[in-house]
Order: sequence, then structure tokens, then C-alpha cells
Amino acid sequence: MQESEVTSADSGPEQRATNPLRRNVPLLGLSSLLNDTASEMAYWVLPFFLTSIGAGPRALGVIEGVAESAANLVRLGSGYLADRFGRRKPLIVIGYVLANAVKPLLGFAQHWSQVLGLRALDRTGKGIRGAPRDVMISESADPGKLGAAYGLRQAMDSVGAILGPALAFAILWGGHHNVRQVFWMAAIPGALTVAVVLLGVRETGTGQPKAKPSTTALPRSPLSQTGWRPVLQLTGIPLLLLSLGLFGLANFSDMFLVLRAHTVGTPARDAPLLGLLFNVVFAGLSFPMGRISDRIARKWVLGLGLLVFAAVHLGFALVHSSVMVWPLFAGYGIYHAMTQGARSALVADLTPREMRGRTFGLVSALTGTTALVSSILAGMFWARTSPTLVFGTASVLAAVAAIGIMLLPAPASAGGLEAGPA
Repeated sequence: MQESEVTSADSGPEQRATNPLRRNVPLLGLSSLLNDTASEMAYWVLPFFLTSIGAGPRALGVIEGVAESAANLVRLGSGYLADRFGRRKPLIVIGYVLANAVKPLLGFAQHWSQVLGLRALDRTGKGIRGAPRDVMISESADPGKLGAAYGLRQAMDSVGAILGPALAFAILWGGHHNVRQVFWMAAIPGALTVAVVLLGVRETGTGQPKAKPSTTALPRSPLSQTGWRPVLQLTGIPLLLLSLGLFGLANFSDMFLVLRAHTVGTPARDAPLLGLLFNVVFAGLSFPMGRISDRIARKWVLGLGLLVFAAVHLGFALVHSSVMVWPLFAGYGIYHAMTQGARSALVADLTPREMRGRTFGLVSALTGTTALVSSILAGMFWARTSPTLVFGTASVLAAVAAIGIMLLPAPASAGGLEAGPA
């Protein structure tokens, strides 16, 4: 991938300043901020809500595994559609509308199976918008600043994730700990999210396929030569997928971290504050980490981030005091800041523009499938053995995955180039 392939690449600073596509990056960041405010309001109180309606760790594992897998498996299709039809914005709008329409309905749930269905629909909306949004950012960012662009979006997303738990905490204290009110109030930032994308974001696609197949018919199978096989033949992509798939087996739902905090004495009312701490660290470091990944090889930033994950989960395996939970959640924020933007930018580095939707979708589908397996297994082994075994195993798997990431070849792109021998 060369710098000239990025649609927002202009010849000078004056042209870049007037390029309307550059506005998409902060606007997509703002939409992420608002949407994550709504999502995080509900997310950090969900384990305690499930407990109140009679569900335990096993139900939590099924709910979060299915919900996150729905998001990432749908990304496979939305990424393909973004490449095939060359349009990004309609898919992003549909995804945000679906997610924010169903979220307040959690306030009416009476059984964990209803929560399962609503969470699956919510995360399906995430899956619809995810890959097209990532492609749109890659097409709107200035050359050489791809990591910073993804880092900015992630930082603003994390600001929303700070506001969400803070608002949830305030609602719980002011509403006599009524969790259902939190779900209902989440509708307000959700509606603002849709308005920002619908009215502010500009389409970056042409409305035509980036690479037309040899025939006018759609491929019969998503694994056909004109569909997904070329992606799997890209240099570095097989090793990236293998490493991320292995890591996915370690990366069970964050709700198990909240549940672990609860088992060592953290009260339910403090759960939103744990989310607040995590997201303050996440938000504060996301943009700097994105800029760092523009200056050194992204694989080192991503690989070191996975090692931080391994250390944090080893800490959760051994923790016995609620006091120690707080620095562990801060460390979890460091891991996210190091990996989220760097992973997206690395995928873009390794992929030609006409295949980016499919590649983002394929990466997310893989991580979604492993997330389903991981969360279900975590719930089962938690109930049958101990949380120590669950978190300890995750730590080992993450460390092995980090080695695979660090062995990736240098991408031939503007961002994240190797400064020296690997």
C-alpha cells in the first residue's frame, strides 16, 4: 500500500486543510464518544442486573460470548458489502440505529434469555458499522497519520466510556440503585449518535466496487477467488490471523473482570467506578499510542500490549483483595490503549485499499468466533474449577500470541515502518 492510495492524500498542507474528508475522523470519533456513553452506561451494571434476575456466571458467559460474536461475525458480511458496493455511510448509519434502538429495552427484561436476545441485537449493530467505519477512517486520514487517526477515534470512544459509567453511577445513586433507569436513560446519547453520523459524516466511497470481479455475477461463496481467498494470500495476514485467533481464546468478556472484582469484595455500586478508571487510562493513552505506532513498527506496540494483557490477567488470577483490583483495571486500560488503534492501523498497512473491508471483516469474524468460545469456556471453568485457572490460562495464551505478532513481516506502508532489523 502506497501513500497515494489514501483518498485524503493531497499534495500540500493548504489542500489538506480544505479537504472535507478530513472532518470524518473527528466526527466518527464524536459518534463513537456518544455511542460508547450509551453502551457503557449499561455495560458496567449488567452483571449485577443479571444477578438480580437470577442469572449467574454461566449465563453471563453465554450472553457476552453470543453478543460479541454476533458483532464480529456480522462484520464479515458488512466488510464484504463495503468492498463490493463501495459505500460506507449507509452501513454505519444502520448499525448505529439498530444498536441504540434496542439498548433501552434492556430495562424491561425479566429473564436472562431476553437479555441475550437484546445484547445480540445491540452487538449486531456494532458489527454492521465496524468494518465500514474502519475503512472510512483509512480513506479519510492524512498519509503517515493512520495510527493517530485510529488512536483519536479510540480516545474519543474512551471518553464516552468514561462518561457512561459516571452517568450510570449518578443515576444509581439518585434513583435508589434502580439499574433499569440506567438502561432507559441510555437512549439519549444513543439518539445523538445517529444524528451526528447521519448529518455530519461524508461518504468516502464511490458507490462502485473497488475491484470488479471477472464476471458480473456475485461470487457464489465468500471463500471464492473473487471473495476472500485473495485476502488470505496477502503477506503477513495468515500469521496475523493465527496470532489474533489464539489471543481471542484468552480474551473473554470484560464482564468476568467485573465479576472477579465482586468475588474479592468490591461492592456493586463501585462497578461503574472501575469502568471509569479503566476508561480514563484508555482514553488518555489511546492517541499517544496511535502516534507512537506511526513512528515505530506497529507490531511492537501491538505485541507489547498483549504482554500487558498477560500480566494483568495473571494479576487477576492471583488477586485476593479488592484494593488490588483498582491497579489491575488501570493496567487493563493500558493494554487497550496499546492495541486497539495499532491493530486497526496494522490491518490497513497489510492490506490494499480494495480489500480492506474484507480484511477488517475477516479479522473481526475470527476474533468474534474465538470470543464466543472463550466466554463460554470461561463461564464453565469458573463454575467447575476456579477463577484462578481461568485468568491464568488467559495469561499464557496472550503471551504466546504476542510472540506471533512480533514475528510479523514489516508492512510496505507509510505508517509503522520498521526502523531497523526485526
